[in-house]
This record gives sequence, C-alpha cells and structure tokens, in this order.
Amino acid sequence: MDSILSNGTWELTERPYGCKPVGCKCVFKKKLRPDGTIEKYKTRLVAKCYTQKEGEDFFDTYSPVARLTTIRALLSLTASYGVIVYQMDVKTNDKKVFLNRELDEEIYMDQPDGFLMKGQGSKVRKLLKSLYGLKQTPKQWYEKFDRTSTSVGFVIYETDRCVYYRYGGGAGVILCLYVDDILIFWYEH
Repeated sequence: MDSILSNGTWELTERPYGCKPVGCKCVFKKKLRPDGTIEKYKTRLVAKCYTQKEGEDFFDTYSPVARLTTIRALLSLTASYGVIVYQMDVKTNDKKVFLNRELDEEIYMDQPDGFLMKGQGSKVRKLLKSLYGLKQTPKQWYEKFDRTSTSVGFVIYETDRCVYYRYGGGAGVILCLYVDDILIFWYEH
C-alpha cells in the first residue's frame, strides 16, 4: 500500500453522477525462503477487473510477449557464441512496474476496505496510474517500455515486436520482453 500511495496512483474525489466504480480487494501472500520458512508477508491491492466495462472503463487490452521460438533462438545463440544473458523482473524503487504507467481512460475505484478516509466514506478513488487487475494495465506497461526503449536508440526486431536491439562500439544488447520480465543478451564483436 505504501508503494501505491507514494506513487500517486489515485486521488480522492466525489463520485461522478452515473459512475459505477471498479471494485478492489487486497490479496495476501507469504514469501517463503528456500527452506520453507516465512520470509515476509506481502499484500497487494488489486482492481476487480470483472467489474470493468469494455468501451467505458477500457478500450483496448493486450499483453504482448516474446515468442517462445524467439526466446529459444536467443538462448541457442547464448550457448553457441558465449553471449551473456541476464534475467530481470522490472521494478522501480521497490514498486512493481505496473504501478508506474499513467492511464488513458478515466477510471474510478471504490475505497479499499480498511483504508476509508475518515469522514469521506462516500468518495471514490480516481485512478491516475495503472493498478494490478485492470484489464489495460499490461498494455499500458508495454507502451511505456516501447516508447522509452526506442527513445534511447533501441530498434524493434521486425518479426517479434517484443525484442529490441541496439549495436554500437563493438558491442550489442538485445532486450526480450515477457510482460514485466526481461531477458537481456549482451555480446561483444
């Protein structure tokens, strides 16, 4: 919840006339150590996407991922030519990546149970940024990743729109996107 609040994910506002806010709930999870003991408890606030209406709360959804054949080919190059590969789950200052993208649609959400603002129980949260569970969240993240990568010189691979590459100075980098995970391939000529 701290990540959501510090990221400016929403603002408290009066409920617009005729608006049916999207519901939300907290999902609780235990993160375990390799030996099975509990490392920490995690809570994630998620939107109830089944309450969203197409054409009203969202207009387009998709979650592009690299093709499995592309991933296999890149891993083959890694084994054959000594390419270095890293895998990363994208986070920014311990905030999940999906919380970092501004929304194109105007979406209102009920106040989460246990987090009602005192004396303002009739108000709703206007979402300013993506939240887990929204149908358009993966699409919003992909568009931000695409814009950022191409603005710093990466080129989209023609046959797989989730693969970006950049060459220069005798070295190359290939980024292979799979939702919010990235395989990074680095090599020198």
